[in-house]
Amino acid sequence: MVTATREEAAALKSEIAELRHSIHAEPEIGLELPKTQHKVVSALAGLPLEISTGQGLSSVTAVLRGGRPGPTVLLRGDMDALPVTERTGVPYESVIPGAMHACGHDLHTSMLVGAAKLLAARQAELPGNVIFMFQPGEESVGGARIMIEEGVLDAAGERPAAAYALHVASGLLPLGIAASKAGACMAAADKLHVTVRGRGGHGAQPHHAADPIPVACEIVTALQALVTRKFDVFDPVVITVGTFHAGTVDNVIPDEANFVATVRTFSPHARDLVKETSVRLARELAGAHGLTADVEYEDVYPVTINDGSEFEFARRTVGNVFGEHRFVTAPNPLTGSEDFSYVLERVPGAFVMVGACPPETDPLNAPFNHSAEAVFDDGIIPDGISLYAELALRRLAAG
Repeated sequence: MVTATREEAAALKSEIAELRHSIHAEPEIGLELPKTQHKVVSALAGLPLEISTGQGLSSVTAVLRGGRPGPTVLLRGDMDALPVTERTGVPYESVIPGAMHACGHDLHTSMLVGAAKLLAARQAELPGNVIFMFQPGEESVGGARIMIEEGVLDAAGERPAAAYALHVASGLLPLGIAASKAGACMAAADKLHVTVRGRGGHGAQPHHAADPIPVACEIVTALQALVTRKFDVFDPVVITVGTFHAGTVDNVIPDEANFVATVRTFSPHARDLVKETSVRLARELAGAHGLTADVEYEDVYPVTINDGSEFEFARRTVGNVFGEHRFVTAPNPLTGSEDFSYVLERVPGAFVMVGACPPETDPLNAPFNHSAEAVFDDGIIPDGISLYAELALRRLAAG
């Protein structure tokens, strides 16, 4: 099954791979990505696009106005890297110590540039507009939220009728296989900060002090019981304490103990409930021991929820363009999180994972996203370009 976009995307592979390698070799972290922004703007030069850049971050928004009236569709590609020292040995390996495109965002960015080229060539026949959202700060900084505040959703003059994002995977999925599900497809990710305040003293005389360490430990244990006793097993919650700090030496009781946990939920209801109950538990358990606890629940990323109709549309598009065997309906959500969730809170759409595992590697044993050894294969580039373009073309045609 070969469509025009697949042939055109294949012809662009070398050019887009070169862009991808350039971005990969010079990864940038967070909201400020000046080199990456420059590369994207340069790659889009000459296309009939309305291009603007962000104020509070190094984003790029490009609007393609079709020659015929119709709705607006948004396509997202994130651009930021991770604070990881690369150990892949690929020829275009990162030259920036402590920074790596370990999540494949270099592929998202370059494939979206390729899709812009394909769609711009069809401008006259497009029944509507396309917003290309090149986003910094996906990795726990919330760049999508900032771009929304700066107006990306209204860049074409009206809210998009639909929004789509692709995300490559270095493992789990074979090369070229797409996967997603309707409803919750990725978890909300929040943080729970707890500081238990006691009264320091000599380790040999704990009765003259108010030891915060056993109380903090008890709160950690109680949080695990909370998960199993307050929440529906079919609407799960994960609380994992990732840091725990207290004291300086073995024979001194410290004044305080603190820990930070990541909290993962898969529905707005569970998210609201865990926020209320975890904060109350920490405060009241500390109080039961005569101590106090400063507790902060930090909202980070919402649940990523695929609209049912847009998920079905994306699934059909993959099937029609590449063959039904190329799409897998995921049985469960991923426990990772995504700030495309901010877009999907406001616009119906779909988030789709795409396998980019090297063909000679077993996907089930390949280093996964965020690993210093994660390798994403250039072979996915033509399919990624074509899928971005086909999602926009077919959705605009549907009105």
